[in-house]
Amino acid sequence: MNELPHYYSRLSPFRELFLSGQPLLTYHHVGPRPARVRLKGLYVSAKLFGRQIEELREAGFSTPRYDELAAGGNLTAKTIFVTFDDGFHDIFENALSTLQKNRFIGIEFLVADLLGETSEWQVTSGEVAGSLMDKSQIQEWLAAGNQIGSHTLNHARLTQVPIAEAKEQITASKKKLEDLFGRPIHHFCYPYGDCNPAVRDLVEQAGYHSACTTRFGVNGLSDDRFLLKRITARYESRNWKNLWRRVTLRPTAR
Repeated sequence: MNELPHYYSRLSPFRELFLSGQPLLTYHHVGPRPARVRLKGLYVSAKLFGRQIEELREAGFSTPRYDELAAGGNLTAKTIFVTFDDGFHDIFENALSTLQKNRFIGIEFLVADLLGETSEWQVTSGEVAGSLMDKSQIQEWLAAGNQIGSHTLNHARLTQVPIAEAKEQITASKKKLEDLFGRPIHHFCYPYGDCNPAVRDLVEQAGYHSACTTRFGVNGLSDDRFLLKRITARYESRNWKNLWRRVTLRPTAR
């Protein structure tokens, strides 16, 4: 059996896994990668994103509203959920039209105190900060049928701050987004995938219906809705291992 990659680039290696549960794909940036970026895997080109979404649509996959996953509903075998972390402007610029063209929808997890600003949390680690969507762009995102969720107030590592601060990050970001956009915020995403049982319980107590992590895999009906697994989408690394996988998984001519 071919070893499954731990990131998503194309459907063929993941088809069987996707049909065994509910998959969530994760994106951060869609568009050109700036110079001096350290975490190159956070960037997917607009061309590759388009190819990934079109391939899923052509294979018969659809994107129900995120609420259906969180409710643990009986979804069809060919459903997938597309998630975006942080609210980067390049998602609005380069991903929204592709989703609309393919009749897909996604959910964007927003850093509530930094709308229209930059990802300042990345600067301390030496990463290149990116521009974030502003209120009007998020409203357009919503008008196209997409959803939003909370990613805290300022992208805090929730297990590394006092529990009272973690609670404020979780509850205040929910209220701020609800007040700004006039709709309930039911879904949460842990920054950096950083959570523990106490943080998980704070999210549930705040009134959210779900929370997603960076843990790899697909979700079953019995899985904890506050520890949802996801699969990161990115470009395929250019190495002999991936070249061999591509050759061996290539469909044979009929």
